[in-house]
Amino acid sequence: MRDLVFVGYLVALLFIAFKRPFLFTLVYAYIDIVAPQRLSYFMLNSVPLSLIVFALAFLGYMFADNKQDSRFSIRQAMMLLLLAYCGYTTIQAEVPDAALEKWGWVWKALIFAIFLPLTLKTKLRLEALALFMVLCAGTLIITGGIKTLASGGGYGVLVLLVDNNSGLYEGSIISTVAICIIPLILWLANHGTIFPPDWRVKIFSYALVLAALLIPIGTQARTGLVCIGVWVVLQLRFVRYRLLYGGVAVALGLMSIPFLPQSFTDRMATIENYEADQSASTRIAVWQWTLDYVKQNPFGGGFDVYRINKLTYELSEVDVTQYEEWGIDPDDVDARLVEDEARAFHSSYFEMLGEQGYPGLILWLIIHVGGIWRMEVLRRKYAKSKKEGEQWVAPLAIALQHGHIIFLVGALFVGIAYQPFIYMLVALQIGLDTYISRRAAEAQWRPIKKRLTGTKKPLALQTPGGTYTN
Repeated sequence: MRDLVFVGYLVALLFIAFKRPFLFTLVYAYIDIVAPQRLSYFMLNSVPLSLIVFALAFLGYMFADNKQDSRFSIRQAMMLLLLAYCGYTTIQAEVPDAALEKWGWVWKALIFAIFLPLTLKTKLRLEALALFMVLCAGTLIITGGIKTLASGGGYGVLVLLVDNNSGLYEGSIISTVAICIIPLILWLANHGTIFPPDWRVKIFSYALVLAALLIPIGTQARTGLVCIGVWVVLQLRFVRYRLLYGGVAVALGLMSIPFLPQSFTDRMATIENYEADQSASTRIAVWQWTLDYVKQNPFGGGFDVYRINKLTYELSEVDVTQYEEWGIDPDDVDARLVEDEARAFHSSYFEMLGEQGYPGLILWLIIHVGGIWRMEVLRRKYAKSKKEGEQWVAPLAIALQHGHIIFLVGALFVGIAYQPFIYMLVALQIGLDTYISRRAAEAQWRPIKKRLTGTKKPLALQTPGGTYTN
């Protein structure tokens, strides 16, 4: 029965998209974010759903869309170079089978991110993509928020729509994404036109923000708590009364502590005493191994090269009670030596460095840091604009910039370098940038055209039959 509901919903979306081909790109975003094929028992997970819908989106753009206003940006070129370089390192990979498996979804995320800005040629399309991203992520966030309120959640315990630990269904990843889309939610609540910002839209938006803030509590992901702190700090740039804002933020944080699950506060305490946490010690050991590896292999080892690592590290003496729980004698140095292998990077930066080497990391940083810089350029240019049709530009640039910064901070502790959701955010930035640049260029040419046509005078010629005016 559940399969029939998902199939019926998808068929309805695709039927509408055949009348408006751009909607195929939004359907693909829905499939990439929500992954209905994972929720299906048989009907959807037995067909290459994402490949079919992407083909429809591409064909719709090629044959039914006006390509005159499409622009190809520098960052799209950087993503194309990154795609080619990832293909090269996959051929040379240290772990060929695992590398090919990861390449199977990475190239799709990059290709879609390169293609998507070509279709974002109007404000309506930009807003539609932002709305779909928020609502699709909201499908998981609302579920997680309700379950957190009902049960308190737990590390590795909170189940969203389905018991799955990959993609946005993984606790740390959904915690990062949930916080990074909060600025986009607030932009839609104040500047959206598809759903005009009346009281109903604002109530839903604020409730969705609350649900997003509950996700790190429900998943007990330390990365989510860090992302919340970054979001709070970023708001200081634009609030009028900063001291008051800071005081209220601190007060709300302290007041919420008694209502938080004890397991959550215990896990968050390991941020301060990271040396006593085996998970944190493992990450540091993996990062050190990665630095040593790229000294010998500066061009990286291909996808999932972490599978060849072998680690040995010593646990700290910070928390003796933990040793007792693990059956370790605090005075036994040899017992505190931990040997491990095939541990993941747990950081997007080290993931890129280990898998793609220095060239891949540089390309990746150009793509992301370039986006933050371009959004700052747009913000400064349109922050004081008095034109009614430009009031939405600077707030959207700020929302995309803040969301991107939050994501990059979260990426310090989670291996999400190729997460498709962030590349949709990058595509949205590129679409906004190229759209505004094109509009600005058209505005500059329009007065020149008017002057040329307005000063043109008829040419009078004397002929034997009289005066002829051209």
